[in-house]
Amino acid sequence: MLDLKATRVPHPHRTVDRVTRILEEVLYNPGLGLADLVRVMDTPKSSVHGFLRGLMAKGWLYEDNHRFYLGPAVYGLTLASGNVRAGLVTHADLLTLHEKTGAAVFLGVQAGDDLIYVADAGSDHIVGFEARTSIRRRLLVTAGGKALLATRSAADLDAYLRRRLPEERTLVDAFLSECSDIRKRRVAINVRESGSRFAIATTIPNRDGLPSAAITIVGRSREMQPRKRQLEALLTDSVDAWAWRTDVAREAI
Repeated sequence: MLDLKATRVPHPHRTVDRVTRILEEVLYNPGLGLADLVRVMDTPKSSVHGFLRGLMAKGWLYEDNHRFYLGPAVYGLTLASGNVRAGLVTHADLLTLHEKTGAAVFLGVQAGDDLIYVADAGSDHIVGFEARTSIRRRLLVTAGGKALLATRSAADLDAYLRRRLPEERTLVDAFLSECSDIRKRRVAINVRESGSRFAIATTIPNRDGLPSAAITIVGRSREMQPRKRQLEALLTDSVDAWAWRTDVAREAI
């Protein structure tokens, strides 16, 4: 029988301790290398390397030039908790886009094979509730995810699609039929909730011009579909304006 009294006092767990120590070290000292982490943790190099690979696979860390930084999954937690952290794109930008379009706005970043929402503006209760209760979305079932996938090289995209499970075949086929149009128009479309919700997304480039995030506007289909072309233009014009900025984000967005 479980001793409830014994469970009241939390006890350290070696694996959890090591994983959280890695995250804390990278949080307070962004840009640490593998050798740095091995030294401060006094843990075998093979163990630290394994923890790092696992954390990167789930988007908790990312690597740049053999240096480690907090990944997008960390910032997805801020949205789930009700706080906003939008990286290069400010919350004011999201609010402005919301006011221009009359739609809810979501900023998402890729973490592994998932899309994670890290900031929002507006009041689409259905999508907003989902974003706060489950921070991960499969790329193929979101407009933002499809927009990001369409920017991949042929080799990267083929590798991603080959990893899909058999039950995702319908999603793969649907995406392949849309991919050329997404690349041409720079936007991806998604219809959800039995057709009642309509989403339009495009990608946000980083300083090197590579896609680093996706911005999605979501609203009722009956209100958005008649304005589809206008909304697409508002979305892409906003992203193009943001791309001229020279600010540097502190996180992987």
